[in-house]
Amino acid sequence: MKRIYIIKLGETFPVIKAEYGGFEQWIAAALGMDTEKIQIVDGTQGEPLPDANECAGVVITGSHAMVTDREPWSVALEDWILPMIEAQVPLLGICYGHQLLAQAAGGKVGYHPKGREVGTVDIRLCPESRKDPLFADLPDVFSAHAVHSQTVLELPEGAVLLASNDHEPHHAYRLGKCAWGVQFHPEFSGNIISSYIREQESELTSDGMDVQGLLAGVEDTPVSSGLLARFRDLAMGL
Repeated sequence: MKRIYIIKLGETFPVIKAEYGGFEQWIAAALGMDTEKIQIVDGTQGEPLPDANECAGVVITGSHAMVTDREPWSVALEDWILPMIEAQVPLLGICYGHQLLAQAAGGKVGYHPKGREVGTVDIRLCPESRKDPLFADLPDVFSAHAVHSQTVLELPEGAVLLASNDHEPHHAYRLGKCAWGVQFHPEFSGNIISSYIREQESELTSDGMDVQGLLAGVEDTPVSSGLLARFRDLAMGL
């Protein structure tokens, strides 16, 4: 039986994990499928990565690491990504996964020239999204949760830009037929992004950001939250 593999790339803050669980659990819950059809692989601990013929689909999580640090586990994962794209395995990279996917395919990743993007933000679809199997039926503008300081500075050659906003020009893109990157976090709830804001309060304040304003701006993100279930349906052929 082929499974959807979640490639876990680290842990959230301990206080958040204690209350809400970790990246892989949020993604598994949002996929909304039987647990025996999901396999979690810890990509930071050298666990074997699956072969293409084992995968119905792959989700690569976010991380508190930085892609530009080129940790050995990250380089190994980068080398594994291109054959998966070539084999047309449905793949979804989230935040760190989004950036790593772009870098693996020849894009450029680095710190965002405008600084951090944190909180509930508006995402605008680009015209090409109307022909995309994952994004086609989404509204032109929807809200999503974001927390990142690095970004895809340059998309890989041939990438199709699907979504952006005033801060982030590359919020979503597609490579080939069925590999997507999203800078925002479809797996985050309002409680989780609020906890991220509180955990980084001193850093955000130092950056001149209005923490109370960010917290007040948190709202539900039903369109973004439904993206993982849409990916599941595509991966499982439903």
